[in-house]
Amino acid sequence: MQTLYLLRHGIAVPHGTPGIDDDDRPLTTKGEHRSRQVGAGFAAYGPTIDRIVSSPLPRAIRTAEVVAEELGLAGCVETADALAAGRSPQEIRDWLRGRSEEHLMLVGHNPALSELVGLLIVGEPHRFSFELKKAAMAALFRGPDPSSRYELLWTAPPRILRRLGH
Repeated sequence: MQTLYLLRHGIAVPHGTPGIDDDDRPLTTKGEHRSRQVGAGFAAYGPTIDRIVSSPLPRAIRTAEVVAEELGLAGCVETADALAAGRSPQEIRDWLRGRSEEHLMLVGHNPALSELVGLLIVGEPHRFSFELKKAAMAALFRGPDPSSRYELLWTAPPRILRRLGH
């Protein structure tokens, strides 16, 4: 069995900001603050997390770090190239097949994370119309058969998660 939490990175410096390569874009101050609020709200939900795995890009790593701090898991974030910007949902799904954690959080980028939801629950990335906003989450569950599809448990926009933390 596996519960999978997908978290899109928080608000980052805009594409095309002079002097900052796209892959190096950090979170904005607002993005970091809101990511912390999302982490606090998610922590209030009381989840069990075995591992947090992030894209290796700074905006995703920092989002993962502040959420990990709110969950009491500071220093427990690892990175995976499979979650980097530009990867396909199929690449992420294939990487997931090698993971054994029962409660796993992935922090990454769109469109891959939003398309991953469709791929995991209906078998095709574009048959399920869904988009994770920045710092939004989705929770999915797969039963004991590792070849079975996931079920969508819930989705939460960042505004709802931030309110849970108050």
